Amino acid sequence: MSRLAGVLALTALAACGGTADLAEKPEPLGNFRLGHNIVVAKNATKLPLSRPASAEELKSTLTGAIQDRMGRYEGEKLYHLGVNIDGFLLAVPGVPVVASPKSALIISVNVWDDAKGAKTTERSHQITVLEQISGETIVGSGLTQSREVQLKNLTENAARAIEKYLRANPQWFEGPAPVAAGAAAAATAGTAPGTASASTAAKSAVSAN
Repeated sequence: MSRLAGVLALTALAACGGTADLAEKPEPLGNFRLGHNIVVAKNATKLPLSRPASAEELKSTLTGAIQDRMGRYEGEKLYHLGVNIDGFLLAVPGVPVVASPKSALIISVNVWDDAKGAKTTERSHQITVLEQISGETIVGSGLTQSREVQLKNLTENAARAIEKYLRANPQWFEGPAPVAAGAAAAATAGTAPGTASASTAAKSAVSAN
């Protein structure tokens, strides 16, 4: 608990948001195409002054946000995302300005190259996202939003932060595609051979975090 609270206080915070751009076709990210979208929330720590949220709520909401954002890419090479939810804070109502906490979500991200059957980096990349500042959240979202809305906003911000992280590492998504586009599409749906071992390894690695 104290370690996560320290991370929340000291980690560089990503507080961007919005989903209006999802209606647009994204700029290509090399050969990136989303394969398996794996989110694990069973060990998520509920930080002090947080509303409750079940592991299933955390998992399903973040999985959907990642799929909506990263599923838009149409490259010819599969990459799996393994995301562990480390901690969360869904702000409770408080006295505006004086004691009104901000909602936050802490995640650790791994990217798996399906063709290589290995992670792009040995260490997970940890990201902390805050709720987007708006007229509703400036006085504390605990006063103006339900926990469901808070979680939706946080996971949308987390998906955007993941996208930004991948774009900061374009070298991972270079090189020739090992499979035809049609096979890549089938593999994304979980029907093509050759993805099972990487997916299993990714799930095991994320679950172990």
